[in-house]
Amino acid sequence: MATASSAVTALEMLEIDKNGLDEMDKRLLQALTGKFKGGPAGLHSLAAAVGEEPGTLEEVHEPYLILEGYLQRTQQGRVALPRAYEVLGLKVPASQPSLL
Repeated sequence: MATASSAVTALEMLEIDKNGLDEMDKRLLQALTGKFKGGPAGLHSLAAAVGEEPGTLEEVHEPYLILEGYLQRTQQGRVALPRAYEVLGLKVPASQPSLL
């Protein structure tokens, strides 16, 4: 039977933080908020910036990040939401979109 402590240990072994983010999730958010100034950024540009295949970003990482309110897909590209800045310890720019 799994316990809370064994679940925490398993997540630590997988290098998943308390927000459910792994290293690639954080790299993606850092690239979007830093290099792309919050976006919009195209999928292929973002993939090149983090060294990952576009399909992997789109199918593996983005669904969780979108569901949890870290990023949003727009017609112009991916945009960092305020929660992305907050989890990275950055100040949310006044020009960033909101889910509200």
